[in-house]
Amino acid sequence: MLDNETCRSPKRRRGIRLKEYDYSRPGAYFITVCAHKRSHIFGEIADGEMKLNRYGEIVMECWHNLRNYEPHTELDAFVIMPNHVHGIVVIRDVEVATKRHPLSEIVRVFKTSSSRRINGVRNTGGVPVWQRSYWEHVIREQDALNRIRNYILTNPGRWHLDRENSKRIREDSFDRWLIDEGKKKLP
Repeated sequence: MLDNETCRSPKRRRGIRLKEYDYSRPGAYFITVCAHKRSHIFGEIADGEMKLNRYGEIVMECWHNLRNYEPHTELDAFVIMPNHVHGIVVIRDVEVATKRHPLSEIVRVFKTSSSRRINGVRNTGGVPVWQRSYWEHVIREQDALNRIRNYILTNPGRWHLDRENSKRIREDSFDRWLIDEGKKKLP
């Protein structure tokens, strides 16, 4: 799954969603959303910590506001990096009369709301903030959820290994683990 190079834009787009999988079904999903052209617009890493700028603060607010949009959605671990974000979205199976939105709709709301607010601050209406798509991974078991949470929470300290860092020193073992994890059968 990461072989699609998470944030890199291929000349010919390939579908990365699992065929025949209902992304509105209850479960945990690990997502990565990248800034347009992988631009470092959300802040910078200093001493292993992410220092958010105003745009990064807007992204954080919009992430937390997703709770107000979708009653079936729970937000788990989340991190903003200089040119992308990682998060875990949990879609709950709750008995209510409203329809659950699929993961793509939840990500669309996040990207749209943060883009509008960032463009409002920088007075650049309509300028892309995010790349067109996003990367996702269906989390299949508790051990995987715990490992992904740890990866997200320690990501700023691992910036030197991040595939979206042009100065990366080597591959992160997490990337290889996640590729193998994605080959497992779905629940």
